[in-house]
Order: sequence, then structure tokens, then C-alpha cells
Amino acid sequence: MRFSTLEQLVELCREESVSIGRLMVMEQAQETGKTELHVIEQMSSYYQVMKEAVRKGLEEDTTSRSGLTGGDAQRVMNHLQNNTSSLGSEACSALAYALAVSEVNASMGRIIATPTAGSCGIIPGVFVSSQIRFGWDDAILVNGLFAAGAIGYVIANNSFVSGAEGGCQAEVGSAIGMAAGALTELRGGTPEQAVHAVGLALKNSLGLICDPVGGLVEIPCIVRNGFGAVTALAATDMALAGVRSVIPSDEVIGVMLEVGTAMPEKHRETSKGGLAQTPTGRKIMNRLYGKGGTTKS
Repeated sequence: MRFSTLEQLVELCREESVSIGRLMVMEQAQETGKTELHVIEQMSSYYQVMKEAVRKGLEEDTTSRSGLTGGDAQRVMNHLQNNTSSLGSEACSALAYALAVSEVNASMGRIIATPTAGSCGIIPGVFVSSQIRFGWDDAILVNGLFAAGAIGYVIANNSFVSGAEGGCQAEVGSAIGMAAGALTELRGGTPEQAVHAVGLALKNSLGLICDPVGGLVEIPCIVRNGFGAVTALAATDMALAGVRSVIPSDEVIGVMLEVGTAMPEKHRETSKGGLAQTPTGRKIMNRLYGKGGTTKS
């Protein structure tokens, strides 16, 4: 890749008068030695999986093997259809779709890790709800996935994208930043505005620990995906309105690395702290594994 920071990414887009998504298509083709048509078709297949996961989460039984989770996406959609949502229908739909995909993941269904399985609901939640709202065809959303990929590439190479390494700020936070930046571009924002959306979103996730109950990517991971989708929408609106990330987004990524490195082990997906070690969290773990049992972490 010809860029390693968001600043370099924006500069390349400016010099070549292309969007982040378009630039990433060219970079991906160059990197893999495949044609642009090939990489676009591959990304398009990923988007079909995302849409199918949304449908499955809303229409089928998503009870997880542990029995701890499932059906919350359908509950939220039922609430939206029969009540006045506090969020409004668009944001509430994004929330429900994000829950749906995360529940499909927890029930061992097929998802696309963006950037990880634990954060797989956020980008589909934002993208599919936006597609329905704005009437975009798939090609537009596929281009958005390339923009999200470029942003994720920078984050992964300068900080973390996994909860085991940097806490949930890295896992869910990265997905929120990727979704916010990509949606900003899809809504007509400039590369600069898209990058500001990334910084605004990431700042709101700094310090978030990773504390899965019983070592399973269910509690609190699924609901954090739902909240993450809504945060991405908010960051997009702020960026499109002209709000800037006063701390440059590359520096925010650096802070995420600093905070994640300083985070104690018990708060990095080990289930040794946080919600996993509450009285209820321990009861669940004892029920799943027996006293003295171990988690998957």
C-alpha cells in the first residue's frame, strides 16, 4: 500500500482526485496482482453475506449454543414497528441490524469479520440500513466497503483491531471508525471529512475494556455492536456538518495504542475482569463450565 496513515491516505486521494474507496480498489488490485474487477466482485460477495446475516438475524432463531443470547434484534424491530422509537426509525434500524448480525455470529452463523467477528455487526448495521434509507444500489455500498477497508488497514497497522490486544476500544472502536468514515464518504463527504469522522468515532471509544462473560462473544459484545452502529451514524453527521476531530485522527489511533498497551490483562478478552467477573458473570461461567472451569480465553 502507498499509505500507512490517514493523512497519507487523504493526500493520495487529493493528488489523484479519487475517493478513499476508489483509491483502495486500485491499491488492492496492485497489492494482490488481481484485476480491479476481481477484487470488486470479491468484495461484492462479502456484502451479500452481510445482507444475508441481517435477514437471518431478523427472521430466524439466533439462540446461541450457550443459550445466553438470541432474539434481541427481533425484539428491537418489533419495538420499532409498534412504538415510537427514541432514536428514530433510521438509527433504530441500524441498531437492530447490527444486533442481528452479531447474534448470527454468536449462533455460529456465517458473517464477515469487519474487522473481527466480535465487531461484525457494526458495518452491516450501518450499511444495510443506509442502503434501504437512501435507495443505493449494491455497487455504492461495495465501494464503501473498500473505504472502510482502507481505514481499517491504517488502524490495524498503527494500533490494534482485536479486543485481546487492545480491549474493546480496539475491536468495536475500529469497526465504528471504519463505518463512520465510509458512510461519510458515501454521503458525499470529502476524504478529509471521512477521516475526521474516524477520529470523532474512535475518541468516543477510547478506554473501553473487553470483558466477555464466560469468554464468549455474546455478553456484552452483541449490544456493544448495536450501540456502535448508532455511534457511527452520529460521527458521520458531525463530520458532514463540519465538526472536526481537533486531535488529528492518526494521533487518536496512536492514543488507542497507548491506552491498549497500558490496559491490564484482565481487561483484554481474558474474562478475568469487568462484567465477566461480576457476581452474575461468575454464576454464568460456573453454569457453563462448572466451578473451577476455564473459559475459551
